[in-house]
Amino acid sequence: MDRKTFLSYLGTGTAALAAASAGLGLLEGKASAMTGTADHLFGFKTNKVSGYFNPIEPTDVDELVLPKNFKYDVVAAFDDVINSAGEKFGSGCDYNAFFPLKGSNVRGLLVTNHEYSTIFSIGPVKDEKMTADQIQKNLYYLGMSVIEVYRDENGVWKMDTRSSYARRINGFTPFQLTGPAKGIPALKGATSVQGTFANCSGGVTLWNTVLSCEENFEGTAAVSKLPDTHYGWVVEVDPFDKSYLRKHTALGRFNHENTAMGLAADGRVVVYMGDDKKDACVYKFISKNKYDKSKGRGNSALLEDGTLYVANLKSGKWLPITLAEVSKAAAKDPSLKNKFKSQGDVVTYCQEAAKLVGGTPTDRPEDIEISPFDNTVFICHTNNDSHGNIHGHITRIFEAGNDLGAMEFDFEIFAAGGRQSGFSAPDNLAFDSNGDLWVVTDISSSSQNKGVHKSFKNNGMFVIPTSGPDQGKAMQFASGPVESELTGPYFTPDEQTLFLSIQHPGETTQDLSNPTSTWPHRRGENMARCGVVAISGFKLQ
Repeated sequence: MDRKTFLSYLGTGTAALAAASAGLGLLEGKASAMTGTADHLFGFKTNKVSGYFNPIEPTDVDELVLPKNFKYDVVAAFDDVINSAGEKFGSGCDYNAFFPLKGSNVRGLLVTNHEYSTIFSIGPVKDEKMTADQIQKNLYYLGMSVIEVYRDENGVWKMDTRSSYARRINGFTPFQLTGPAKGIPALKGATSVQGTFANCSGGVTLWNTVLSCEENFEGTAAVSKLPDTHYGWVVEVDPFDKSYLRKHTALGRFNHENTAMGLAADGRVVVYMGDDKKDACVYKFISKNKYDKSKGRGNSALLEDGTLYVANLKSGKWLPITLAEVSKAAAKDPSLKNKFKSQGDVVTYCQEAAKLVGGTPTDRPEDIEISPFDNTVFICHTNNDSHGNIHGHITRIFEAGNDLGAMEFDFEIFAAGGRQSGFSAPDNLAFDSNGDLWVVTDISSSSQNKGVHKSFKNNGMFVIPTSGPDQGKAMQFASGPVESELTGPYFTPDEQTLFLSIQHPGETTQDLSNPTSTWPHRRGENMARCGVVAISGFKLQ
């Protein structure tokens, strides 16, 4: 058996030995099924990249390794100055989104999330207690960066620090609250809050703004003495408007990984979301009103009013997380009845409410993407060692009637991590316009190159063709530096450049004089810096 052919396999011990290609072919030629998704692809098999290359083997070297004829440029790295005001690029680079300027494929705004700090950004933390200075640095270096990037006449991608758009959004930036939790007692009556942090992945809206997701916010909120309930939300920013900053409470409060936005058959906006914790649920939000392209950013109001649902995989149904349903489920428990007095309380304590109404606990649902070709929904279930699901899998949801607004669905295990596939711990996903699925992995730094993870070596990026002679095979495209995680893959519209974050290289470093990684190997430096690279070398069909 070819070890790089995906099998439908669940780490709990149940195996259905059917090649993943049995389902993969369904993507081919179904562009007409698309209702509308918030992606940057313009068609199926048009003039975009082939996606084919000579796959690399896993490596454990301290370098970003790519196939022959590909190169990368470090566009921005931790602590780089990004604008004339002297603001600095943040720590823990994650999600990326590219916004062309004047329709250009070689100049635009790049929005990057900053998830968390490391020893390289705030120094060693003694006895797990940050100093006042470290708390300030931590809040500053988290959040988001908006930078302007361009490709010069020599084909090298660079950052333009003269940009009037470039700025930091961080733990000090004020945000307006929207939706049912705005002003409620659980949020201390707040209608605006301080800052955003723990920004993991995200998504682009149909009206060209960015949704950024607050994931593991609890520790930073506690050490900074900030109200816990002010974080764990989906944040909206407009790269072109510095004043536009929102947190949408109708989308629920939990450990958000990303958002994937599309349209229901009747024109309502649908947002899929994962909760990156063990035994956590998969969600979708459906707006009350319909999307109107002519309103532009005015459509943001759709995220303030609608219904949040949780997936029950046993029944194949989306269950509403409403005050009425939660109250019904909690009727016999007075303490719960007192906890959930309003829909604002329901979305604030969403994880508990979702389980009460019947949401299915799953294995760390991270990135979710809607296929632009057939409206099926792909979910990275990264892993759950307490269930024996060590290497994770990718779930594919089929909504009833091919309608993202449906209340019933079916699903399959599209691909599973393990020796047979060549990858472990799938995390972020991206489609190219050939229908190929790009997957990056998230093996923890403490597990890399050890035990059952030894054969995978460093974290990597894989491409799964969904049609053609290599259909269903994992082809490794990249291998990251030591103890790094590759995150936030995002193509320019012409798919000639792929932006990719190199997150937390050298993460386990304890002694700054002896780092475990020194990527990106800047001259004279003995430290690692997270950063964003622009990968070039793609061929047009």
